[in-house]
Amino acid sequence: MLKSRAQVEVWARNQGSGPYELFEIYPLAATSGTLGPKRRAGDRQVPEGFYEIDRFNPKSDYYLSLGLNYPNAADRALGEPNPGGDIFIHGGEVTIGCMPITDAGIEEVYLLAVAARAAGQPVIPVHIFPFPLTEAELAKRRSSPHQAFWRSLMPGYAYFEQHHDVLRMEALAVAR
Repeated sequence: MLKSRAQVEVWARNQGSGPYELFEIYPLAATSGTLGPKRRAGDRQVPEGFYEIDRFNPKSDYYLSLGLNYPNAADRALGEPNPGGDIFIHGGEVTIGCMPITDAGIEEVYLLAVAARAAGQPVIPVHIFPFPLTEAELAKRRSSPHQAFWRSLMPGYAYFEQHHDVLRMEALAVAR
């Protein structure tokens, strides 16, 4: 997801072989917060970083929803004592920190995630970036207090852009 473009890109591949291919782009039906990571409960921010779908909610208040593993270890290390939680990609058209993609959008994405899990995919990655993480884009925001954080996300962003595959966290730790 690119927050600055207010869209969720869904990438897919056949049973773990070959590079991911762009499947569909879903516009966000609503947004909240600003560019920058989520650090505390109630800040209305959408998190930024590398996440996984960790729960399927077929009885969501927002039609269907897919939960993210926010806060993950990186968020807990960088955030406030109460970083918040319950970040979802869901249906509907409202948000206070989640990613609503309409009922029709979440129905497609939810079914894709269910099919991926049923086919044996144990991890469904979700990358959330503020904008394309390039030097040119960072230069436009050089006065931001989030520069160091955004630079820490650049290796994962660049790897996916080049290879259309997910940079494993072990490799990311070595790259730092």
